[in-house]
Amino acid sequence: MEVLELNNISKSYGRIQALRDLSFSVPEGSVFGVLGPNGSGKTTLLSIILDVLKADKGNFLWFGKPGSPDMRKHIGSLLETPNFYHYLSGINNLRVTQSISERGDAKDIEEVLVKVNLAERKKSRFSSYSLGMKQRLAIAAALMGNPRVLVLDEPTNGLDPVGIAEIRELIKELHKKGFTIIMASHLLDEVEKICTHVAILKKGELVTQGTVDEVLVDEDIIEIAAFDHPDLEKIMKTYPGTTMVKKEGRFYYLHFTKGSASTEKINAYCFENGITLNHLLHKKKRLEARFFELTGN
Repeated sequence: MEVLELNNISKSYGRIQALRDLSFSVPEGSVFGVLGPNGSGKTTLLSIILDVLKADKGNFLWFGKPGSPDMRKHIGSLLETPNFYHYLSGINNLRVTQSISERGDAKDIEEVLVKVNLAERKKSRFSSYSLGMKQRLAIAAALMGNPRVLVLDEPTNGLDPVGIAEIRELIKELHKKGFTIIMASHLLDEVEKICTHVAILKKGELVTQGTVDEVLVDEDIIEIAAFDHPDLEKIMKTYPGTTMVKKEGRFYYLHFTKGSASTEKINAYCFENGITLNHLLHKKKRLEARFFELTGN
């Protein structure tokens, strides 16, 4: 089932085209990353699907239905960090949030504190929280009312490495508990560790989308090495199907069209040519490298 469907969404600010005919869908149960350079339209997109902004053209569906106030009750969001009171405890800040938003109740507050691993510090002042704890409390506020989907804009923005790790693990835990999570981020390494699906934007247009593995794998790359064999590069350039062979340090990288490489056949070919490999790895391209290829940054 598709949790969210975007159909030809466009949005302009005067002469600036923020989004142009954007269409893609978010599967239920996924952690869906929306990626793009600054100015690519990520925050504009999240604002539209949360009814903060109105699209100039196109429409979107939540669970197959148009957005509505009732539908919004099933969607928790974190576009900006809530204005928590520094002198109040975590639990009292959520009580204030609950009274304003009218989402959830006292029991719900206790449950979301457990979900974000803040139950033991619920009575501590917000001012005593670490950066990661403050962001976890913000996500707790988004979880009020037991939504089916979480929409997070740069959830690790401004955090130190410890805080980033905390939020990463929290998102993984929420995913395991059945939440669908849509998050915009520029931290590509974190997205690669967290997300199951991605959509990459550039200047408001969709460059590519799919599972993380589908987006990463545009070709097969095999990493090989052998002890002191000067003819390895020459021999591998004659191997059928290679599109490129290059050397970096002690490793050679063999490039093939997607789905055409076989480590077993490469190993056998080397052995037949008098080469015993001491390293053979089907190497996965990093999301960062693929992102820069697609966006030209």
